[in-house]
Amino acid sequence: MPRPVSPERRREVTDAAIEQLAATGIGNFSLRTLAEGIGQTTRVLTHHFADKNGLLTAVLLRLDERQHAALRSTPGWDDPDTEVGSIVRSAWHRTLGPDELPMTQLIREIEGLSAAGRLPLPGAGFVRGRAEFVASCLARRGMPESSALTTATLLNSAFSGLQGDYLITGDKERTEAALDELCAWIDSCVQAARSTNRTPAAPN
Repeated sequence: MPRPVSPERRREVTDAAIEQLAATGIGNFSLRTLAEGIGQTTRVLTHHFADKNGLLTAVLLRLDERQHAALRSTPGWDDPDTEVGSIVRSAWHRTLGPDELPMTQLIREIEGLSAAGRLPLPGAGFVRGRAEFVASCLARRGMPESSALTTATLLNSAFSGLQGDYLITGDKERTEAALDELCAWIDSCVQAARSTNRTPAAPN
């Protein structure tokens, strides 16, 4: 009778697989090479995951969970008095810093494969999830929900494009100058929404 799968142990194996895929890429791997990379046997992987697609599904779900945890840990995200631009800059430096860069590159690879129709699974949900998170930040700062998701989608697409530009070219000065313009734009959008929604003061 097979041993029951421990959720905690399955998460540990999934996290180890993510770290290995961040180092080697996700486009072309096998359970055997992945198992060797994390110092396990193929049998360990097949005990926790039915097949390669089962492992990939677990990796995508876990990456999504980890990404949202990182977003929620961004200082000031839930403080209406914190400018969104400062949160955007914080996310830029965090995701491109030495600690998170390999994970950022892995997520970008997954998104690229998904966009090209080369990922044998439904979309990971990273893009939509990020848009919804940013939309919640904008709504906390007074932007109507009817426009927050659209604005968040535009912001995230621009951020992603600049991040990709930097990863490809390494041109920090140019991309970060554009990032400053993006931050100024989103802060002006929030300020305009606040001004529109501000209730006029009652006459004396």
